[in-house]
Amino acid sequence: MSRFNEDDLREIYRIAETNLESEIDLEAIEQAIPMMLKAFGEDPDREGLQKTPQRVSRMYQELLSGYREDPIAIINEAVFDVSYDEMVLVRDIEFYSLCEHHLLPFFGRAHVAYLPKGRIIGLSKIPRIVDLFAHRLQVQERMTRQIAEYLDVLLHPMGVAVVVEGLHLCATMRGVKKHGARMTTSSMFGLFRKSVATRQEFLDNISRGSAPMF
Repeated sequence: MSRFNEDDLREIYRIAETNLESEIDLEAIEQAIPMMLKAFGEDPDREGLQKTPQRVSRMYQELLSGYREDPIAIINEAVFDVSYDEMVLVRDIEFYSLCEHHLLPFFGRAHVAYLPKGRIIGLSKIPRIVDLFAHRLQVQERMTRQIAEYLDVLLHPMGVAVVVEGLHLCATMRGVKKHGARMTTSSMFGLFRKSVATRQEFLDNISRGSAPMF
């Protein structure tokens, strides 16, 4: 396994914005939910809602776990020195996140590629990296760039490319209510930004044989 230098570690923790020292305050969430239910015009004491505060607190503990994941520990030393310089692509990675503007879900799939320069990462770790940034209050644009920045610092490859396709319930359930609208964001570093041919190869690969997302 390749060693990480101190500058890389600091940058990775900065990108991940991890707060390893804090725990989600389940009790505070449980106390807030009855007040919200009353504000909605509901009775928090009726049978179907009596355990809702506990359910909601546990739900947020899971959905927002990305704030408290160690961005180095999730790799579990699965970074290796390997002589390989062709494109590595993992596509159709499902993700679920919460929009920070309305606390409604957005979900879809991410496509992640890199061009190694003597260092590769274990296949299963790329979906873990996507989840690290998805499991928090997010906007899709920032999440896309964070995934790309993380891999760029971790591997120092010749290039990184990330494309994320998402369906946002804040646009389908409320507001404009455009049920077929989906958002596509991208972040390209290195050769994926500089080389039209490399970028096109990536885009062709993620579109070839891709099943409809929804």
